[in-house]
Amino acid sequence: MNKGLRLVKATIMFRLFKKVSEVEKLNKKYKALLKEAHTLSTTNRNESDKKQAEAQLVLEQIQKLESNK
Repeated sequence: MNKGLRLVKATIMFRLFKKVSEVEKLNKKYKALLKEAHTLSTTNRNESDKKQAEAQLVLEQIQKLESNK
């Protein structure tokens, strides 16, 4: 059990210092925009459409970065 706990702690520490790639940052932003667009879709369709368009632009950036690899 102690050995497993040390492994978990080491994994957590590694994640703290791991650099987040640009694609990972954009994916997080994309998901947040889609979630916000979905929430807005029930109250303000126009704002929801704006968030969807913004999410689409982020998705295009992601695809561009992934195609350059």
